[in-house]
Amino acid sequence: MDVICRRKGDRTSKKWYRVQKLKAIFVLALAIVFTNAVVSYSNTVKLIHNQQWVTSSYEVITQVERIQSTLKDTETAQRNYLITVDADDLKTYLAAYQETNRNIQILSKLTANNHQKQQWIYLLEPKITSRLSILQQEISLRQNQGFEAVRQRILSDKDNPSSKEKEIQQLIHDSLEVEKNLLHQGMQQVQASSQKAIVTFFIAAIVDLVLVALLYDLLWHYIRQLQQTELALRQSENRLRAMIDAEPECIKLIAKDGTLLEINAEGLAMMEVESADVLIGKPIDAVIVPEYRAAFANLHKSICQGNKGTLEFEIVGFKGTRRYMETHAVPLRNESDGTFIHLALMRDITQQKQAEQKIREQGLLLDVSTEGIIVRNIHNQILFWNQGAERLYGWKAEEVVGKNVLQLLYKDISPQLEDAYLKVINTGEWRGELHQLTKEGKVIIVESRWILIRDDNGQTKSILSVNTEITQQKQLEAQLLRSQRLESIGTLAGGIVHDLNNILSPILMSVQLLQKKLPDSQSQQILQTLENNVKRGANLLKQVLSFARGIEGKRTIVQIQPLMAEMEQIIAQTFPKSIICQVDIPKNLWYVRGDTTQLHQVLINLVVNARDAMPNGGILRIAAENLVIGEHSAQINIDAKVGSYVAIVVTDTGMGMSLEVQQRIFEPFFTTKEVGKGTGLGLSTALGIIKNHGGFVNVYSQIGRGTQFTVYLPASTFRDTHSLSLELESVIGDG
Repeated sequence: MDVICRRKGDRTSKKWYRVQKLKAIFVLALAIVFTNAVVSYSNTVKLIHNQQWVTSSYEVITQVERIQSTLKDTETAQRNYLITVDADDLKTYLAAYQETNRNIQILSKLTANNHQKQQWIYLLEPKITSRLSILQQEISLRQNQGFEAVRQRILSDKDNPSSKEKEIQQLIHDSLEVEKNLLHQGMQQVQASSQKAIVTFFIAAIVDLVLVALLYDLLWHYIRQLQQTELALRQSENRLRAMIDAEPECIKLIAKDGTLLEINAEGLAMMEVESADVLIGKPIDAVIVPEYRAAFANLHKSICQGNKGTLEFEIVGFKGTRRYMETHAVPLRNESDGTFIHLALMRDITQQKQAEQKIREQGLLLDVSTEGIIVRNIHNQILFWNQGAERLYGWKAEEVVGKNVLQLLYKDISPQLEDAYLKVINTGEWRGELHQLTKEGKVIIVESRWILIRDDNGQTKSILSVNTEITQQKQLEAQLLRSQRLESIGTLAGGIVHDLNNILSPILMSVQLLQKKLPDSQSQQILQTLENNVKRGANLLKQVLSFARGIEGKRTIVQIQPLMAEMEQIIAQTFPKSIICQVDIPKNLWYVRGDTTQLHQVLINLVVNARDAMPNGGILRIAAENLVIGEHSAQINIDAKVGSYVAIVVTDTGMGMSLEVQQRIFEPFFTTKEVGKGTGLGLSTALGIIKNHGGFVNVYSQIGRGTQFTVYLPASTFRDTHSLSLELESVIGDG
């Protein structure tokens, strides 16, 4: 791999060196061409300037010679006219005169940019003008006064014209000499510049030819290199195409307008076509299921903006096969215009989706289960927590996953837990009952089944626990055992009561006989005390017998409201003022069928126990309500049956009872009161009366917070209530 990387680095450095070399030569060629151009331009400008200067000098010389010639012609024409007075000579003179003036003006223009020549013109022009003026005066004199006057004028001015003419001729001659010398020097400079330009041109041409040859050689090598690169690129493209076609996933190249540019062989197989020509240039979303097209269009738009993205969608092949696809898309820059095209790597996840669907279905089955299903690893960390566990314990799955199950559901690690863990590790399975905690801190009893789960290599992976709550079942079993125990105690108590009655009856009869035979007051007092104690014992035995046999009194339709009102009156008159009584009885309370005296005894026992539980005062609340018990609610108590009930609730804010005391309060002779303050028969007798009426009782108590007794009495049927209404109407009618 390192060798490949080094070779790739060497190729990159060589390519970079060649590119830099071409750049340097190209820059050098540009610099030389630019220099040649500048030199050529400079030489050309100099040649043009020299040529213009030579031309200007030549024109000045020509124009000066013309002035000299026209001036001579003017003087000659003027002399001829003075002699002959010929009109043609006058015309010739005037034409020569005008030509001289015009040539002077042309010469002034030609020398306007040359200060030195301009000064010479300033000297020459007045002299020529003066000379022309003299000639004009002589013509005017000839025309007006005749030849003789002109001759006299010429003879009188014999010296001046000649001197002026000589000055003019000398000035013209000097200027011509100077200008010809300058022209000769200019011609030499032009010739030298031309030779220099020719030499420079040949040198530049040679350099350019060398550069052309060098560039040709470099371009030839570069073209060969490009051909080799193109061949290598074609080979690389073929290898890449083979690799892409060998890729077990679909690879697509999608244009910005959503049409397909490239696709590999696996993609053709997924699309169920044999040739890429069927797909190239066609919209890619044609095979996408309609409900996924909008999401794919949004992904494509994001990719063409330079972002990455993934998407799961469904396609339909050309043969109708539906597949779930997962695409990982990245933008690919188009170097020609800088835009992005869509490069997609797609894989078929149909089997994965089917497996996920199967897992979801299995998960739904697990969640439908009412049992708490928990999976933990060998470190007791929770891995799975179904909805049944959520309902059973109160924690949501996201609250407990990853936590230690032992710290979550148990107060402490008991030997039973350690034995269960060892057994499931050794044997692969364990079954038993456990006491666990809910989110509210409530202790529940579950029947737990543990199964050891191993991986493909047989290594211990996790433990599956299936927990079924049996708290109510255990409570019902405890109630059944308590009822059986109470029934046994009642049977035993019935026999004992019978024997004790046989013992007390002779004693009472003997006391009554002794009262008749011993009339003195002291004896009567002793015998009366003895009789009272014997009767008290008889009443106690009567209560025990009532508990044991469930003695039935006269059953009638009973209204609960009067009983409650009577209880409220007794509490107000006899209970300490520190106990506040609250009574809540609805007006539409149903009737019950029972013995008013026995029901009165039940309520008296309950309120007296509530009073004794609040020695420092508190709140005693008596309430009643209509209640219908269904199939599920009937399972909370072994004596409960489906039907309508009147529920009487007696609640106090006293000391409360422990769980152990609650399990024994209905046992005969069991009491938590001090000696002499309770017989332990009150609640057992009340329970017997309630059961005898077809009802049941529930107890809820917390230490320090109080106790609540709920008595459930079957509501009277409509027929019983209707007969009671008829009896009441008959009584009212008789009155």
